Amino acid sequence: MIDLRKALAAAQAYRAAAEAALAERLAQAPIDREQRAAHGFAWVATTVAALEAVLSWCESGRDSNPLDAKIAVLAFAEGIGQLAGGLPMGQNEIFRPADLGLGAAARTLADACADLLDADHAAVRADVAMALADGHWPSETLHDADLDSIRDQFRRFTDAEIVPHAHGWHLVNALIPDATVQAMADLGTFGVCIPEDFGGLGLSKLVMCIVTEELSRGWIGAGSLGTRSEIAGELIATGGTDAQKAEWLPRIASGAILPTAVFTEPDVGSDLGSLHARARREGDTWVIDGAKTWITHAARSDLMTLLARTVPDAKGYAGLSMLLVPKPRGTDADAFPAAGMSGSEIEVLGYRGMREYALQFDAMTAPADALLGGEEGQGFKQLMRTFEGARIQTAARAVGVARRALELGLGYALNRKQFGKAIVHFPRVADKLAMSLVDFVAARELSYAAARAKDGGKRCDIEAGMAKLLAARAAWSNADASLQIHGGNGYALEYEISRVLCDARILNIFEGAAEIQAQVIARGLVGGRN
Repeated sequence: MIDLRKALAAAQAYRAAAEAALAERLAQAPIDREQRAAHGFAWVATTVAALEAVLSWCESGRDSNPLDAKIAVLAFAEGIGQLAGGLPMGQNEIFRPADLGLGAAARTLADACADLLDADHAAVRADVAMALADGHWPSETLHDADLDSIRDQFRRFTDAEIVPHAHGWHLVNALIPDATVQAMADLGTFGVCIPEDFGGLGLSKLVMCIVTEELSRGWIGAGSLGTRSEIAGELIATGGTDAQKAEWLPRIASGAILPTAVFTEPDVGSDLGSLHARARREGDTWVIDGAKTWITHAARSDLMTLLARTVPDAKGYAGLSMLLVPKPRGTDADAFPAAGMSGSEIEVLGYRGMREYALQFDAMTAPADALLGGEEGQGFKQLMRTFEGARIQTAARAVGVARRALELGLGYALNRKQFGKAIVHFPRVADKLAMSLVDFVAARELSYAAARAKDGGKRCDIEAGMAKLLAARAAWSNADASLQIHGGNGYALEYEISRVLCDARILNIFEGAAEIQAQVIARGLVGGRN
């Protein structure tokens, strides 16, 4: 019997060797010059963290689901195989042990895990795929009746209200209908983490993951609708004045107010210190000028959390402030009725339902009390406090997309017949399904681990970055594998997987691109000079 605890210890030792090797390099050169090595180490650390999460999940199972142990074995076989041989950081970027001088450490890892790496896991993959075909899934209980009930509630809602309509909404680039938004609000979607004192549910980030995962399984647009409320709610709850909390949080929690995050600018992606949009005080108002881009749900929103430069003489982040800017909700006839604000839609491949916009501000005004917390120059710090929650929430979105891709691939493989039998019985198809399930479980459990860390009150930017990094890759990999199972039909717009593939692709980009996540992880664990 394969000893996964022994394998994990060997993987942890390899991770320690990689960390030491990277630290030695960064003592001699800035991290940007050693980017490949640093990001490779981030992937090593993320892979080991995922193995830890999977083993913890498997060992904590109380319902003795035989599928769990098989998934854990496949996760370890693949994860350690990649550590010892090559980790995919991208489609054409493989981090090899030699990139950090880890050849000897990789051989030690392979020797320690020889029973795992030398075994033929074809029968295990086949068993997992056939279990799926028979309707059996691995354990998902959180061993908490309330949490399991929340999952069931949102799964039923998603199956009834999102799944049957999402692809049609996507094809015509429709906004998520107001009635659906209201139904989501009635379930408490927008106030999951807002304190009860302000009308929210006051629940954990783990609950937020469950809710987001289930809604995103139906459509990433539905799961993402709560992202802006999550960001705005955390911004105001952690950085707002008492008056701002009282004014905005109850209405965000109820869904009466739909916020939008207005941060990104043309030619300024992750480098927020280079933002140019400005806001200045004139009497009892703030006057806003500048351009913003890739603003999700900008037209139908009622409140903008807007990052602008209010201290023009301060360089970098020091001059940035966060403003709470109310605006009238747009209509089909007039998307941007506010004076001093205009916008144009950015047409996109996927991630529809809210629409993306480029915005222009020309002396738009906001009230004097719009400054978050009433203090200038704190905008970047205030935003930084939301990064962990936002990235965990994005990981949960990716987990939902990864599961939906698997569901679609499985359904097609069961119904599509070639050469006299359903294609699920062909090993290359079955393998795709089995490993898609493994990747889904690993991403889910790593996301839950990050949420638990956040709920425990610890700083968890590294855990959040790892969760997003792995889950985004799983969503894309599962969507790509599912489309391949569909064959030519997967390329047809009428099949849902065509949408899921487009939706999955954005997950490696927004809320911090994969490269940014890897940089955050490496710098957080090892440090290094700029």
